[in-house]
Amino acid sequence: MSLEVLLQNSEWMTGLNAAEQNKVRSEIQVKRIPAEGYVCRRGHAADHWFGVISGVVKINNIAPSGKSTTLLGLAPGAWFGEGSLLKEESRRYDALTLRDSELALMPRATFLWLLDNSIFFNRFLISQLNKRLGQFIGAMENERLLDVDTRVARSLAAMFDAWYPQQTMMLKISQEEVGQLAGLSRQRVNTSLKTLEEHGLIRVSYGEIHIIDLEKLSTFHSDQLGK
Repeated sequence: MSLEVLLQNSEWMTGLNAAEQNKVRSEIQVKRIPAEGYVCRRGHAADHWFGVISGVVKINNIAPSGKSTTLLGLAPGAWFGEGSLLKEESRRYDALTLRDSELALMPRATFLWLLDNSIFFNRFLISQLNKRLGQFIGAMENERLLDVDTRVARSLAAMFDAWYPQQTMMLKISQEEVGQLAGLSRQRVNTSLKTLEEHGLIRVSYGEIHIIDLEKLSTFHSDQLGK
């Protein structure tokens, strides 16, 4: 994916007028970050809104004890980091790449200008924040209530935004990386992916996972199997 493809497929961009779109294109930057590199760090100033052009990004935090937890995975097409910009506070999390990635960086000044000038952009942000709330509530449910297969299914489904066209429903991601997102071992992820594949929800190939039915994947629960 290129920056232009990312922008053309971003819901918030399609609602801007020509002048607003031109301003975004002229001020947005592209940054390549190697695997396991930081997109942003906890405690640092929130200077940009981020869009994932390629690769995979995880939102992560580390406890004082040193224990690490992944809060969210982000696939190409996702935008993130708006909360810290809106609250004018430093980041409360680390964002790291799982593989070589390319990010779009919208300066904070551009983000705030859109906030002041575009009703459509404001409506998008309300929807985005509501979606994030649902994702984090779902993550708590996954951790506390759901079985392993369901956790893997929900972790994969959460990485996709509704705008994704069918031909892009694919993740370049390893089983080890899925394990990092779901908080599971690679071996356990391998078993769960086979279960999801057997039920026609995904198709697994080397280094790739193709999403066959996003709606069923996002509502999958192993208790339903065989019913």
